Amino acid sequence: MDFKRRSEIGENHLPGRVVQNAVGRNSAVASEKMTVSYCTYSAESGPMAPHNHAEESVVVLDCKDAYVKYGSGPDSLEHTVKLQKGDLMHFPELEWHVFGYEEGGFLDALCIYGQVTNIRPEEIQK
Repeated sequence: MDFKRRSEIGENHLPGRVVQNAVGRNSAVASEKMTVSYCTYSAESGPMAPHNHAEESVVVLDCKDAYVKYGSGPDSLEHTVKLQKGDLMHFPELEWHVFGYEEGGFLDALCIYGQVTNIRPEEIQK
């Protein structure tokens, strides 16, 4: 068994989020079959841009005044859901979405992909 405390996993500061690569390629625990990351969205990282990618499941670990918007395109995020601790979201491949929060809010989540390659849209091979 591999065991890591979250505090031992390095942080990667990206636009709109801080990512801790827990399982997968170039991660705290190596895997060639899955990708798991802790992701924190807050004012510290700035706003996130709408994006899409491979099929993904996201578990809300903690949040305050956070939400997800999703829909048919980056300018067509027709749906908004307020998030609560423990919520589960599942995004089909290439569904557009973005996480956000009200002033003073944040989202801390666990993001899970069933693969280590072809995660970004430019990598996905149909």
